[in-house]
Amino acid sequence: MGSSTKYIFITGGVTSSLGKGIIAASLAKLLQARGFSVTIQKFDPYLNIDPGTLNPYEHGECYVTEDGAETDLDLGHYERFLDTPTSQANNVTTGRIYNNVITKERKGEFLGKTVQVIPHITDEIKRNFFKLGEDGQFDVVITEIGGCVGDIESLPFIEAVRQAKWDLGQNNFLVIHLTLIPFLAAAKELKTKPTQHSVKQLLEAGIQPDILVCRTEYHLPQEVKKKLALFCNVQLNCVIEAMDASTIYDVPLLMKKEKLDERVMSKLKLTSKTNTDLEQWKDFLGRLKNPTQEVNIGLVGKYVSLPDAYKSIIEAFIHAGAASECKVNLTLISSEELHADSIPKKLEGLDGVVVAPGFGERGLEGKIEAVRFVRENDIPFFGICLGMQVAVIEFARNVLGLEKANSTEMDPDSPDPVIGLMEDQKNIELLGGTMRLGSYPCELKKGSKAYQAYGKAKINERHRHRYEFNNAYLKSFEESGMFASGINPDTELVEIMEIKNHPWFVGAQFHPEYKSTVLTPHPLFVRFIKATIENKKTK
Repeated sequence: MGSSTKYIFITGGVTSSLGKGIIAASLAKLLQARGFSVTIQKFDPYLNIDPGTLNPYEHGECYVTEDGAETDLDLGHYERFLDTPTSQANNVTTGRIYNNVITKERKGEFLGKTVQVIPHITDEIKRNFFKLGEDGQFDVVITEIGGCVGDIESLPFIEAVRQAKWDLGQNNFLVIHLTLIPFLAAAKELKTKPTQHSVKQLLEAGIQPDILVCRTEYHLPQEVKKKLALFCNVQLNCVIEAMDASTIYDVPLLMKKEKLDERVMSKLKLTSKTNTDLEQWKDFLGRLKNPTQEVNIGLVGKYVSLPDAYKSIIEAFIHAGAASECKVNLTLISSEELHADSIPKKLEGLDGVVVAPGFGERGLEGKIEAVRFVRENDIPFFGICLGMQVAVIEFARNVLGLEKANSTEMDPDSPDPVIGLMEDQKNIELLGGTMRLGSYPCELKKGSKAYQAYGKAKINERHRHRYEFNNAYLKSFEESGMFASGINPDTELVEIMEIKNHPWFVGAQFHPEYKSTVLTPHPLFVRFIKATIENKKTK
């Protein structure tokens, strides 16, 4: 433990999905704007080792870090707000904690002791709490505890937080409890009882929250704040109101107005090195809220009933839209509802189309038909991961005349496997082991749309996929007008495919959305939006 590092723990009560991640990211942003170096980590109480094998309907998208960790989507918020990369160490699950402890036990590291939740599991949790603070590069480590206080599965984490207080000592430890103040329409009043119960559960576990952040749809009157302070043993000025906001990017400014950062600093005896610098952030919000034009973009995918499955893409469009002072109206379109007859109706009125990432065969033919429609009708197109592979399959079938072209993921016996596994992957059976995950280099061809977007030849992007473009077909693709504009210099794998004579037709094998942040929107998204704006004008 870096002796100078301060630790903040964020717990949640009453209900899940109150936005602990956004509050954590907002507080981190405010501290960062005052000159502190901050990182955030998320502890998830489920037993999966990581979210890599979770269905997006269960847990939203799986976010990938530079070092190839498959993590919780909250890490995406951390990066988008702070503009600093996270890693494997920033997301830990119960599964990983138990896995580590059991591995040690099997190796005999506990010397025959009975292995128990306390101290062995809690020690392992604490080791992970403190890991990021050890090398002294962070002034503050914020730890978000997933789930809800009172859940059976989060008990060991709460106990580890209780112990951490004694390990860290005075002024180095702080607990923020995020809770809900519901408004009962029939009684026309805000109710504090759920919060009282939630704090009581924390107290039973031996933790006194220092700050209460109260999610609410209405302003909290002073008497409600007083009641909360009295019943929850919290200072009145540490009862913080968190009103619903029109955009998550408002939350740092709302929390600043509520003086959340000041309360934290005084409790941790932190003295600010600089004044809060949020000018760029305010500038971004100004452009976001005062667009001068708008475009309609269709996002074609198979998990559209849960927008969180495409969280990073949706946010990347917000960043890119603001960069051009353009309102991006994103319509989610289910690929399973798309077929040749329905497409003109479903896609009419769109200025651009994105085909989203995904795994498996469901909805594939719909995606192929959508790509054909936008290719033939000169509508700007952006394919991400599977979206790029779909564009390749469509081109092979309808331009190269290879009617049964496919990916071996969907049809292992396809006579024309334009997308397939690389040789060294074919014998691996565990799903987690066959992926190309994390950051890989890519070289761009000068003069291509991708090169224009990035303005440089060498880039690094994050991957999460198993199947690759089959280079045996590259020559015939390029002769017919679709060319590889981005190639991995080490493996010669194709990273980006483009069509020459088209307003904007780019498919990327990687996931650009993972690297888009508020202050550095992703160049491919920015150029795609610009292309849709320009194309709309020429119509």
